[in-house]
Amino acid sequence: MPRKILVAVAWPYVNGEPHLGHIAGMNVPADIFARFHRIIGNDVVMVSGSDMHGTPTVLKAIDEGVTPEEIAGRYHEIWKTSLEEMNFSYDLYTHTHTDRHREIVQDLFTTIKEKGYLVEATQSMPFSETEQRFLSDRFVVGTCPHCGYDSARGDQCDNCGRTLDAVDLIDIRSRRDGSTPVFKDTTHQFFTLGAFQEQLQEWVMGKDDWRLNVRNQTLGMLREGLHDRAMTRDIEWGVPVPLEGYESKRIYVWFEAVTGYLSATRVWAEQQGTPDAWKKWWVEPDGETYYFQGKDNVPFHTIIWPALLLAYGGLNLPTDVVANEYLNLGGVDFSKSRGHAVWLPDFLTRYEPDPLRYYLSSIMPETSDSEFTWEGFVAANNNELVATFGNFVHRVLTITTRNFDNAVPEPGDLDEIDNGALAACDRALDEVAAAIEARRFRDGLRAAMRLAQHGNRYVDSKQPWKVVKDDKGAAGTTLWIGLNIISTLRTLFYPYLPTSAGKIHSMLFTESDTLADGWTRRDIVPGSPIEEPKPLFRKLDDSVVEEENRRLTGE
Repeated sequence: MPRKILVAVAWPYVNGEPHLGHIAGMNVPADIFARFHRIIGNDVVMVSGSDMHGTPTVLKAIDEGVTPEEIAGRYHEIWKTSLEEMNFSYDLYTHTHTDRHREIVQDLFTTIKEKGYLVEATQSMPFSETEQRFLSDRFVVGTCPHCGYDSARGDQCDNCGRTLDAVDLIDIRSRRDGSTPVFKDTTHQFFTLGAFQEQLQEWVMGKDDWRLNVRNQTLGMLREGLHDRAMTRDIEWGVPVPLEGYESKRIYVWFEAVTGYLSATRVWAEQQGTPDAWKKWWVEPDGETYYFQGKDNVPFHTIIWPALLLAYGGLNLPTDVVANEYLNLGGVDFSKSRGHAVWLPDFLTRYEPDPLRYYLSSIMPETSDSEFTWEGFVAANNNELVATFGNFVHRVLTITTRNFDNAVPEPGDLDEIDNGALAACDRALDEVAAAIEARRFRDGLRAAMRLAQHGNRYVDSKQPWKVVKDDKGAAGTTLWIGLNIISTLRTLFYPYLPTSAGKIHSMLFTESDTLADGWTRRDIVPGSPIEEPKPLFRKLDDSVVEEENRRLTGE
């Protein structure tokens, strides 16, 4: 029976353009995982969207003197277009400023309230006397009481990852004008998070297959003890609170945004004309849900969201929270707010998506921070994609089409080296599958590239360009093996480089596609037509490094 796999990708704030840190941390691994599970025959849906109601969007709107809706709409379209250009296979990429999302969020809120897990309480919150407004979450910064980081926000410290309340900050100040706010009492709805302490502890302790950084960070927070958290805010932008007397307040964006995974799945099912199909992943006990995040989002997905699911009742908890560390640029993490980034829309004006997908997969910060460099990008493109993978594909196809009338040659008897090459294909399929299944995407990529390297060594040892002059049958056998390796590489790289896999497929086969063929070494049928080869990748000039580094420094 096919497994039911939900791939839930983090919802970005739409107060700026996407940068490479965003897609390395969440989109690239999520798409690899989703594509792999589709090609092996599982029932997959991949959803996400733009978090329209985050306070960063409000801050950006104030700075530009426009409405939050205008900012959110503008950057949502930029994000959506960029993700499409990267060939990420979302079944639905939506946003949180829709009627259906609002209805589902309010249903979750109301149900949890009726069950007694949302209680009204008074909270002391920072209030700007200059702007005459409460300052929630990212409207304030200060020093983290846990690690001493001096730019912690009112909802979370980016340095140590702990969730915070504004009152926790030392030397608190307004992010807008640097003034020191006063604290005033305000009424909110608090989620009784501590009521789920024991259930969450038992659940996380059983997650032996989680990444250590995710498991340890979560267990550390649980050991410190969970306390009630306000789930409403004094703000005018967001989903209204469905309670009398709360007309000027909104549901906390992190309650609302994580509910987007559920609302997006339900909307997708409704769009398919099967409105109950979402239950396969969310209600049926064998449904699997995988959340792809950056490390700063871990507590929201391993503590707060699971607790909300428990409070609502009848919904599946996360199977895994696949959180990456940070991708750095010049030793410092990519940052939208600081403008320290390589921006994806700009990148795609000069380069193809697959080389970027490859490089980011190869340096993916799975267990520790990693570094993006233009030197590394150019080297990965030229030395690995062009010289190893692309060269193998191109020379086997070129020799074949030139000497066998654009058709697959008939193989003769296979020797030990030939059989070893086919065995390497089958071994690579097993190795890559095991790595992706375990969410070890770099290992999977290395295993795929090892087959390309094996293919080059195999062809070098057989020298079909020489042998064809005296023994066309022997050369044909070598090339038939080479074509089988190419066919396997097409499959192995499909989750990582879908566009390149499609190009290979069109040169080898006249029907079907890589996805429909499944996770297998599709045999190459003698006599089948082959297209003239076209280069898979474009070699980059070494001057690219200097040019792009100048762009980064603004020189």
